[in-house]
Amino acid sequence: MSLRDDQLATLKAAGKDFDYYNIANLDGIDHLPYSLKVLVENLVRNIDGANITDEHVKTLLDWDPNAEPSHEIQFTPSRVIMQDFTGVPCIVDLATMRDAVKELGGDPEVINPQVQSDMVIDHSVQIDKYGIANAVQENMDIEYQRNGERYQFLRWGQQAFKNFRVVPPGTGIIHQVNIEYLAKVVMSKTEANGNTLAYLDSCVGTDSHTTTENGLGVLGWGVGGIEAEAAMLGQPISMLVPRVVGFKLTGSIPEGVTATDVVLTITDMLRNHGVVGKFVEFYGEGIASVPLANRATIGNMGPEFGSTCGIFPIDNVTLDYLRLTGRSEEQVALVEAYAKANKLWGDASDPDYVEPQYSEYEELDLGAVVPSIAGPKRPQDRILLSEAKEMFEKTAPAYETEKTVKDPVAVSTDFRGDFNIENGDVAIASITSCTNTSNPSVMIAAGLIARNAHAKGLKPKPWVKTSLAPGSQVVADYLKAAGLQDDLDALGYQLVGFGCATCIGNSGPLLPEISEAINTNDLTVTAVLSGNRNFEGRISPDVKMNYLASPPLVIAYALAGTMDFDFETQPLGADADGNDVYLKDIWPTNSEVAAVVDGTVSREMFLKDYASVFDGDHRWKGLDVPEGELFAWNDKSTYVRKQTFFDSMKATPDPVADIHGARVLALLGDSVTTDHISPAGAFKASSPAGKYLTERGVEPKNFNSYGSRRGNHEIMVRGTFGNIRLRNQLLASVGEEVTSGGFTYDFLAKKPTTIFEASRDYIDNKVPLVVLAGKEYGTGSSRDWAAKGTVMLGVKAVITESFERIHRSNLIGMGVLPLQFPAGESYESLGLNGTETYDIAGVEKLNEGVTPKTVHVTATHEDGSKTEFDAVVRIDTPGEADYYRNGGILQYVLRNLMK
Repeated sequence: MSLRDDQLATLKAAGKDFDYYNIANLDGIDHLPYSLKVLVENLVRNIDGANITDEHVKTLLDWDPNAEPSHEIQFTPSRVIMQDFTGVPCIVDLATMRDAVKELGGDPEVINPQVQSDMVIDHSVQIDKYGIANAVQENMDIEYQRNGERYQFLRWGQQAFKNFRVVPPGTGIIHQVNIEYLAKVVMSKTEANGNTLAYLDSCVGTDSHTTTENGLGVLGWGVGGIEAEAAMLGQPISMLVPRVVGFKLTGSIPEGVTATDVVLTITDMLRNHGVVGKFVEFYGEGIASVPLANRATIGNMGPEFGSTCGIFPIDNVTLDYLRLTGRSEEQVALVEAYAKANKLWGDASDPDYVEPQYSEYEELDLGAVVPSIAGPKRPQDRILLSEAKEMFEKTAPAYETEKTVKDPVAVSTDFRGDFNIENGDVAIASITSCTNTSNPSVMIAAGLIARNAHAKGLKPKPWVKTSLAPGSQVVADYLKAAGLQDDLDALGYQLVGFGCATCIGNSGPLLPEISEAINTNDLTVTAVLSGNRNFEGRISPDVKMNYLASPPLVIAYALAGTMDFDFETQPLGADADGNDVYLKDIWPTNSEVAAVVDGTVSREMFLKDYASVFDGDHRWKGLDVPEGELFAWNDKSTYVRKQTFFDSMKATPDPVADIHGARVLALLGDSVTTDHISPAGAFKASSPAGKYLTERGVEPKNFNSYGSRRGNHEIMVRGTFGNIRLRNQLLASVGEEVTSGGFTYDFLAKKPTTIFEASRDYIDNKVPLVVLAGKEYGTGSSRDWAAKGTVMLGVKAVITESFERIHRSNLIGMGVLPLQFPAGESYESLGLNGTETYDIAGVEKLNEGVTPKTVHVTATHEDGSKTEFDAVVRIDTPGEADYYRNGGILQYVLRNLMK
C-alpha cells in the first residue's frame, strides 16, 4: 500500500459524494505554504512507485523554509493552456510526431493530449484600423485574411486530437478566458469504478502570464512550448522544491491609486528582493479586502517579478468571483468543501487558520502606494508619476543620436489633419493586454476619465494612435452598459479587437506620414500602454521608449500627447469657457468607480458571452477544414511546415559528445530577453525571413508577423537573434561597427554577415557554435522559439553569468547545453571577446547516468594562447538530464510512447 491508497477519502458537496486525496492529516502539512500544499496533493494523487514515490511526498512535507532548493519532485499539471503564437508550433510538433511514429512503425494515435488542453486564439489580431466605428470588424477581416492557413490547421487539430479545444479569434485574451471560464479551481472526473474524483486544478501554459490564474488559487506558470507539449502528452514537469516568499498585504488602496499602481510597486519590490526561481505567495488578513480582479492583476505580473508564481489561497473572495463569472452553485460548493477539507482555505480570520512558514518575507501597506508608471524599457523600472517628466528628461538623451532633429517636424495627414511632432511625443496610447483588461476597476476608471474629458471638450492629440483591445467580450458589455463606450469612442478609443495586441508588438503601423517623419528625423517618440511588457523594439519599430501605465493614465497621456509632461502643473487643455483642465479635474474617485462596477458588471454578462465560447463566428465556421489522423502538409505553405526535429531520428539516442572547435555566434551583454532571441513582430524584406518569403512570391504587405508564422521553422530560424535592438559585441571584437539587429562575424568567410547566413556556413562546415552572454540571460516571455531557433542555428552551448528560469529549461528541452561562468567571473573578467575557438570537455559523463557539476572549457585565442575555466552545468534535475541525453524533451517523450 502507498500513500496514494491510504489517503483516498470521501467528501460531500452540494449533496453529492466525491472521492479525493486527503492531505489534511499528513504530518507536516500545517506549516506549509498554500502553494506547497497544492504540490503535496499533486504528488499524492500521482504516486506511481517509479517517477513519483511516497518518499517524494515525505520530502515535501519535511520542507525546510530556510533550505536552498535541492530536492527534485515531479509536478503533473491538470490542464495545459496555449495561445496561438506559442500554441501553433505545439500542434505542428504533435502532428509531426504522428508522422514520426508512423515512420518508426508505430500507431500515430498514441500521439494525443493526455490532459485537457485548450488553445485561445488571441495573439493574431493586429491594430491596422483604429479610431473608426467598425475597427473591430475590419481588423478581424484582415486577421482571417492573414491567418487563414493557420486557422485551418488549428481546426484540423481540433477534430484530429482528443482532449483539445480551441477558443476562436475575437473571444478574448487567453488569461481572461482562463480565469473567467476555463479554470475550475477544483476539477472532477469519473473514475473507472464509477466514482467521481475531485482534485485540484493546476495549469501550465505557453504564455508566461499564465500566472494570472494564481489570483484564483490555481497553481501554474508559463512554460516553454516544449515543456507544454510534454505535459500535454502526460509527462510530469521536473522541478526543485522552491523557496517560497511570503508577501503580506495590509491596508487599502488610497484615493487616486489603481490596481496597476499596486502591481508596478510590487514588481519593483520583488525585483529588488530577488525572486527568480522562487514561489511568491500572498497572505495575511489584508488579502480579504483585495478583489479577485486585483489578485489576478498581481498574479499576472509574476514573470515581471521574475518569480515562478504569485499565488493567493482560496477564500470567500474566490467563491464570490466564481459566482460572478457564471460558475454553477454546485461547482462553488465543491471548491469550498474541498478547500476546507484539505486545509487549503486561506481565510486568516478563521479560528482554525494556521499561518504558513515562509523562506523569506515582504510586506506592503497598500495605503502607501502612489500613482506610478514604468519604463522606458523594463517593467520593473518604476517611476513615480509625480517625477515622470523629470525622469523622461534625464533618460531621453540616451536615445538620441547625431541624426536626431531637435525642432518640431511638420506632418500632414488625411486621417488626422496637420500638426507638428517632436521628441517625447506619444505616438501610441493603447489600452491593451491581460494585466489590466481583466480588471473592471481600471477599465471603468478609464471610461470615466473619457466621459469627464469628453464633457470638457478635451481630445487626444492628433499624432497619438489610440486603441482599446479588452481581454473579453464582458468588458465591452459593461462599458456599453455603463454608457462609457460612447465617451471612449469620442476620444478615439473605439474597440479594435479582443486580444493581446499592442503589448506583444501587434500595435499595427503608424500613419505612414508619421512613420516617415519619425525615421527621416530620427525622432525619439514614445508609447504608453496598459500592458506588462515594454522591452526595447517590442511595441513598434518606430518607437524607442515604452511606458507601462494604468488604463486611465493611458488616456491621460493621449490627452497630453507627450511624455515630457507634468500632470500636477500642466493643464491637459481648456474647457468651453477657456478654463484650464488638469488631470485632477477629470480623475474619478474610488467610490465613483466602485459604484459603476457594482452597478454594471453582472453574472448574466458572463453567462451570455461564454455560452458559445468554442463556436466562433461566421468566419471561423466557414473555414475549409482538412480531415484525417495525419495532417496533409502543403510544401508550398509559408505558414505551416512539417518540423525537422525528428528527421532521421533513431529509436535509441546516440551518446552525447564533448564539444570541439566551436566558434562564437553572438557575444551579448546583460538582460538579453527572449524578445531579443526569439523572432517577434514585423520584419523587413531585406531580412533573411523577408528574402525567404519574397523568393516564394509573398509581397511585403502580406508578410504578417513572425508570431503568426511560428508554424514555419524556415521563417523562425531566419529571425532568431534578429531583434532590431540586439547588439552583438562580437562585431566590435573584430574591429567592425556594431550594427543593431541580427548581425555577426563569420570567421570562416572572414566577413560580417547576418547571424542566419553565418550559421549556414558553420553548419555546412560542421563547426559547432556557442553563445556568450552576461547576467539574466533569457528574461521575458516563455518563447519556445528562443530555444528552437538557437538549436536550429547550430548552437550547442550557451555560456552566461546567469539564466532566467524558463529559457534555461527550454534550452535543455531542445538539446542545448546551458553553462554558467564560475561565480564572480564573466567573459570580460576572463579576457574573452568571442574571437576564440572553444572546446568543452566532460559532457560525455552524462552518458554514464551522471550529471557533472562542471565541465572544462578551453578557449584558444587567435595567437594560440589558452584561457581555461570550469563552467557550471545548469542541468538541474535528473529529468532534465534525460531530456538532454535524448537530444530534447520531445524525442524523449516520443521514444517513451513508442515503448
